[in-house]
Amino acid sequence: MLEKVVIANRGEIALRILRACKELGIKTVAVHSTADRDLKHVLLADETVCIGPAPSAKSYLNIPAIIAAAEVTGADAIHPGYGFLSENADFAEQVERSGFTFIGPTADVIRLMGDKVSAIKAMKKAGVPCVPGSDGPVGNDIAKNKEIAKRIGYPIIIKASGGGGGRGMRVVRNEEALEESIAMTKAEAKAAFNNDMVYMEKYLENPRHVEIQVLADTHGNAVYLAERDCSMQRRHQKVVEEAPAPGITEELRRDIGSRCANACVEIGYRGAGTFEFLYENGEFYFIEMNTRIQVEHPVTEMITGVDLVKEQLRIAAGLPLSFKQEDIKVKGHAIECRINAEDPKSFLPSPGKVAHLHSPGGFGVRWDSHVYGGYTVPPHYDSMIAKLITYGDTREVAIRRMQNALAETIIDGIKTNIPLHEMILEDENFQKGGTNIHYLEKKLGLHD
Repeated sequence: MLEKVVIANRGEIALRILRACKELGIKTVAVHSTADRDLKHVLLADETVCIGPAPSAKSYLNIPAIIAAAEVTGADAIHPGYGFLSENADFAEQVERSGFTFIGPTADVIRLMGDKVSAIKAMKKAGVPCVPGSDGPVGNDIAKNKEIAKRIGYPIIIKASGGGGGRGMRVVRNEEALEESIAMTKAEAKAAFNNDMVYMEKYLENPRHVEIQVLADTHGNAVYLAERDCSMQRRHQKVVEEAPAPGITEELRRDIGSRCANACVEIGYRGAGTFEFLYENGEFYFIEMNTRIQVEHPVTEMITGVDLVKEQLRIAAGLPLSFKQEDIKVKGHAIECRINAEDPKSFLPSPGKVAHLHSPGGFGVRWDSHVYGGYTVPPHYDSMIAKLITYGDTREVAIRRMQNALAETIIDGIKTNIPLHEMILEDENFQKGGTNIHYLEKKLGLHD
């Protein structure tokens, strides 16, 4: 087993990693910015290293500082969490070159799956279903581009190859708008990602966002751990997630899950990962792979009983998976609400001091948060301050528990999006299950 791990992140995921390390008897090093001295995991870690000032570029994205922290503390591995450097292939490469274990896939696999064009190519080869598209980057030949778009069928969506987080995308509904749309998306992509490569895909009008959680070790074993539905989104950002996805049969799960597990073996994947799909009319269409642990991983843990972060640590230590596919049984239902420090109407961030905090509890309630009474939420980072997860034997029980838990939660001193979650949980269509990715924005009057 690993002896000492640097946690190269902050907030609730850093605390989550620390807890998993403690359970496995692994010593922890918390690296932090000057703004994060009072973070919960920093106060609990065996050792701490300040790696720079508040701005992420000078701290949590500062590769030399993080590697230096591993060197001075004698750590043997670095866990990147999610966000920040978690999907940065150069970081993974430099960590390994410096003699440390990167808790995640190899740099080559991160590069392969980080570029949407090469990822789609690899998935098609591995037998994972993909959205009909241009099968590669779009060039400057407008006649050829019109031909490709016609073959795919309008509406189409133009996407930046290096994009993510909902940026670098444009929907085109007719041939007249194609040329200008490609040019604008290329310019946006160049500015945002320093990569102007774009590709075309069929635009699915009312899909759901369904994703498959996988784990793969270094011994050629890979498993899938059911699916999550993350369709409740605003501006391409997930708000509520649940597992399993409503309406997905065991047969469908087995088919798509085994394809994903096989793809992991084929590309030489190691660690935890997620295959993200658009799902419409009973069909799955691959959109991207997240080569890291995800924000919504707790809902999968609740329905399978598998601690995904502990498995990440075991895999990084070179151990085989502690179970086989047939050992994984899906039981019950789990829902997660992302609690953000933001105005529930304008969605503007609301940093500041938490005057008073009462977290919810009870049977089937999980509260993943780094926030405590007296803690000051800094303005420099993502606004998520907690994840509230509820579990029940049925989806109806999980929803009722979530409603109770939201009503119990008190966070004074800052604004939060709890009223938004209460509205979603009361929504008749959400309660039925299976709403599409545009549903929340239409409900909020944000969708064009």
